[in-house]
Amino acid sequence: MSDQVPATEYEGCAHVLDKCVESFLTKLSGLGYSTATMRQKRAMVEYFARWVVHRRLDIAKVDERVVDAFHVHLGRRRIRRGNWRCTTETFLEHLRGEAVTDRPEETVRDDSREAHLLLRYETYLREERGLARETVCNYLRFVSGFARKHFTRSATGEHAPGPGFQEIRDYLLASTRVLAPRTAQLVATALRSFLRFLFLRGETSVDLAPAIPLVRGWRQVSVHPYLSPEEVERLLATCDGTTSAGRRDHAILLLLARLGVRACEVAAMQIADLRWRTGEILIRGKGLVHQHLPMLPDVGAAVALYLRDGRPKSSCRSVFLRNDAPRTELSADAVGFIVRRALVRAGLHPPRRGSHLLRFSLATNMIQTGATMTEIGEVLRHRSPETTEIYAKVDFEALRAVALPWTGLGGAL
Repeated sequence: MSDQVPATEYEGCAHVLDKCVESFLTKLSGLGYSTATMRQKRAMVEYFARWVVHRRLDIAKVDERVVDAFHVHLGRRRIRRGNWRCTTETFLEHLRGEAVTDRPEETVRDDSREAHLLLRYETYLREERGLARETVCNYLRFVSGFARKHFTRSATGEHAPGPGFQEIRDYLLASTRVLAPRTAQLVATALRSFLRFLFLRGETSVDLAPAIPLVRGWRQVSVHPYLSPEEVERLLATCDGTTSAGRRDHAILLLLARLGVRACEVAAMQIADLRWRTGEILIRGKGLVHQHLPMLPDVGAAVALYLRDGRPKSSCRSVFLRNDAPRTELSADAVGFIVRRALVRAGLHPPRRGSHLLRFSLATNMIQTGATMTEIGEVLRHRSPETTEIYAKVDFEALRAVALPWTGLGGAL
């Protein structure tokens, strides 16, 4: 628990906390909270501030333990806590941001060689490869055991010898023996990425990535789900254009259905990315790649309507915001939820219900109307033609033309 401040500093601490309460509430007011919620949060943080001052705690030492003690106090006073903890924890972060309260000291740092190596690898994945946070976490989880085994220091301080080709194969076989094929493929991809990083950074003299064998798995064994053009229009028609939420959802669904953008790209879209004069949208794609797509008339009209009559006031520069406070940017998961909710309203029940369903639908409808694989790859911004190949399976007429006749059992080919 924090030390108490001397009596001479008692009033100074109260004054500092009062200023922090006001700045905290000013910050919250810009996030779209209602007047009633603001009154409630004011009462919460003012009570917390009075409690800290009454106990004459050093505000520089206020931390999570102090917040826990405060909630114990609320329990003893039989005060209904509701969202008190969320509010007080947010206020604590505000105090730290204002440099009034010290940030907690970092936990004991791991100075081992493998820890430094994994930290550098994480930076490489985020800053140079531009991978999503979830992908980075998965890669680190898959390669951490390998790094500990082959890049530790011995008791004498000497580095363990680097892995050889056979050791790499043995590790992959041992670590994927009980995994599903898809998960085993992800482990192999992560190890291949890590070994390539080691070579690029001079940790190994030879590129060991080719030592990772391909994990057997049948590619393109099923036809991906998709919606017909009529079902897509039915989905779009479920949005209520008289509400701000309906205008936002309609604009998002149009971006997904007409341009085939990903959920993460919709979530990352900024006001400055809308190039109205040139009729383009800047897409912040995977791998830190920025590309321009045409702003189709119906897409542009829907986005403009949302910005003019639906988007709540906020200092956040993202195009699409939460309707409820705090009015910040949507996440990629929230975009997927908008799609799933629209599918329920439309009475559609495809086997996959995420935002990628509309990307699949766009490509499928393109190929069924005569578009080439190259054209589909350009619209969906695929880096490799192999990624576009999955849509060839839905061109059933072309497949019939190349299919061999079935002669029946025992028949000659």
